[in-house]
Amino acid sequence: MLQKVVSNADEAVKDINDGAVIMLGGFGLCGIPENSINALVKKGVKNLTCISNNAGVDDFGIGLMLKTRQVKKMISSYVGENAEFERQLLSGELEVELIPQGTLATRCLAAGYGMPAIFTPAGVGTEVAISKETRDFDGKTYLLEHAFKSDYAIVKAWKGDAHGNLVFRATSRNFNPLMAMAGKITIAEVEELVPVGELEPDVIHTPGIFVNYIFKGTDYEKRIEQLTVTKR
Repeated sequence: MLQKVVSNADEAVKDINDGAVIMLGGFGLCGIPENSINALVKKGVKNLTCISNNAGVDDFGIGLMLKTRQVKKMISSYVGENAEFERQLLSGELEVELIPQGTLATRCLAAGYGMPAIFTPAGVGTEVAISKETRDFDGKTYLLEHAFKSDYAIVKAWKGDAHGNLVFRATSRNFNPLMAMAGKITIAEVEELVPVGELEPDVIHTPGIFVNYIFKGTDYEKRIEQLTVTKR
């Protein structure tokens, strides 16, 4: 069994170099790899292509890497909470590929399954379809979308063990398990790192075969983008 446990985020991301293509798990700010993002900012790696459901906010998540001009291209489905992202997009400083959310998920899934491409009806007849191959199946038109090719996938789980088996909670399961399968090298940060054998096999969402490095994270802020509460 390979030694997968590393001491901290700095150790986990030490091999990520300029120009890397990185998948970053999470949905909005839920379940994002906070420690790893902070470590990438500290490392100062540049010209990154980031594949993520979102672009964070101005002072949290991927927004921290946008602020330090570390991101060359964003591939996302939702970017509406980040003013710095908007500024860089409109000024031409940042390349952006906006993708329907289901297509983003399925292109991750295809990469994890080893499929080169998928056909989807999402985006047909819109700007998303420009210059893309289409095909009709049973009288309905579909777009050809290629599986992602990423150098790294960085995910955040609730619990994990030394073999890399992961358990996610609630909304964090939206993209993290898909990206964990899809990365050429997958880094997982976890809130709890437990001994091998403590996780019930039936509750494991990502088997350790997909994970290369794992570490116990610290000081999670778990910020909420738009806090809405019921008036009493």
